[in-house]
Amino acid sequence: MSADPSEKSFADYPSATTGSERRVFLVVVDDTEEMEVALRFACGRAAHTGGRVALLHVLEPNDFQNWMAVGDLMRQESRAEAEKLLQRYAAKAQDWSGSTPILFLREGQRHDELIRLIQEEPAISILVLGASTGQGGPGPLISALTGKLVGKLRIPMTVVPGNLSDSDIASIV
Repeated sequence: MSADPSEKSFADYPSATTGSERRVFLVVVDDTEEMEVALRFACGRAAHTGGRVALLHVLEPNDFQNWMAVGDLMRQESRAEAEKLLQRYAAKAQDWSGSTPILFLREGQRHDELIRLIQEEPAISILVLGASTGQGGPGPLISALTGKLVGKLRIPMTVVPGNLSDSDIASIV
């Protein structure tokens, strides 16, 4: 410990692997290749540090609000597909991390729901996103979160390049 009693060293903070203090790595689930790379990275970090993975999928509003019956049917179908997607990646997350992930399914604008979830869930400690390596840039969510929304994050964000191989990830987790 340093001479100044107001300064703390890392040894003064609780371990990330004890009880409710476990790190929770949040991954936003979609159907992109870079998301799966981010998930593999988050699972590796969770397994290595005794943490846990959380998965968020956000159903964005459809354009059929005026046709209520059509909009309701589309919403039900979208929700069923979202639940299948979450279950598929939950199984992978459990295999890769060794623990059952926490699942969140929300409706709204993706970046709004992500910020809201992070604010509501104090256990979430790290946001892990996969960046597209194509010419279109890293992706709209990363662009928004590293731009005007960066001040709304209360946790660190890890951006994982979407072109990392399994061996690349294994060497850095």
